[in-house]
Amino acid sequence: MTTLNHNHKHCVSTALATAEQLCLARGVQLTPIRYQVLELIWESHKAVKAYELLDRIKPLQMAAKPPTIYRALEFLSEQGLIHRVESLNAFIGCRCSNAPHEQLLLICKHCQAIEERIAAKVIQALVEECNDAQFIVHSKAIEIHGICSRCAASADANLSD
Repeated sequence: MTTLNHNHKHCVSTALATAEQLCLARGVQLTPIRYQVLELIWESHKAVKAYELLDRIKPLQMAAKPPTIYRALEFLSEQGLIHRVESLNAFIGCRCSNAPHEQLLLICKHCQAIEERIAAKVIQALVEECNDAQFIVHSKAIEIHGICSRCAASADANLSD
């Protein structure tokens, strides 16, 4: 989650620079609209819905329509630059886009911030369970809803007042 000493501008600039480097290395185009959609997604660590993106990109790209946004989201997702948050029908920026990984998302029900975790041990345990069940996995995403440490600390502080 975002912390008090979190430098979000650095976070965003790093994510965008990584996206540019990865797309260049992969020989795919990070077009201006794709870049803008990615930048809007990275404005916070909260999930953003496709139509929210459309509303926010309209002043920048007057011709943007829903298919424009959905194509950009599909590209960004295929490149591993964003994750779909299934339970919210929304998207977040991927902080680990330079390496393939499964997603474990911790979603705060108070502040709506989402923290992406690698959680290799958790994923390995799931793989073992699926193997034991002879279940063929096509994709994995774990979303856990709860209260982040920052909101929990704030609630504790409010209780002591």
